[in-house]
Amino acid sequence: MKTRIKICGLTREEDVDAAVAAGADAIGFVFYPPSPRYVTPQRAAELARRIPPFVDVVGLFVNEAPDVVRAACEALPINILQFHGDEDAAYCRQFARPYLRAARVRPGLDLVEFAGSFPDARGLLLDAFVEGYGGGGHVFDWTLIPPNLPSFLVLSGGLTVANVDDAVRRVRPVAVDVSSGVEMSKGIKDHSKIAAFVAAVRKADESI
Repeated sequence: MKTRIKICGLTREEDVDAAVAAGADAIGFVFYPPSPRYVTPQRAAELARRIPPFVDVVGLFVNEAPDVVRAACEALPINILQFHGDEDAAYCRQFARPYLRAARVRPGLDLVEFAGSFPDARGLLLDAFVEGYGGGGHVFDWTLIPPNLPSFLVLSGGLTVANVDDAVRRVRPVAVDVSSGVEMSKGIKDHSKIAAFVAAVRKADESI
């Protein structure tokens, strides 16, 4: 099965173009103001106009007021919502839109129980645990992922061209999500790294 690829945290037109040209399946916009990759819904709407049909637009939120999420959904064509804070299932489903729920993985977190708390999520996104929100470009221990996880698995957390081949082979996620691993600086993507990352995922797919 083809592993889907999401490039997240885009802030510039040329980076959106590079991700699309490389074959990304999804483009992610960060609507979390403290993030260096934050964009306003109005800016994201400008960038989203460059995204062709059948490439998903993903909006990332952290403990945001529902009205803010709805306003972003009205400003641009968000296909999937991605929640990274302390949102419960009732909060996530109120927008009547497919969503991913992020889990910050660390020893002691029961991922099966966590996934069961979000039965209507499109998938579970696994990221590294750090203070605050977001994975901070860190890889977590993939052996903490249980084999009986009752949800589609999206793997994030410190992925780069150097380790994504191993990640795809070992974890077999339905999708991988990368941000800092394809950057030259925070919020500024490196186009050669994007192309190399996508190529590495496709190569891993061919070997499975």
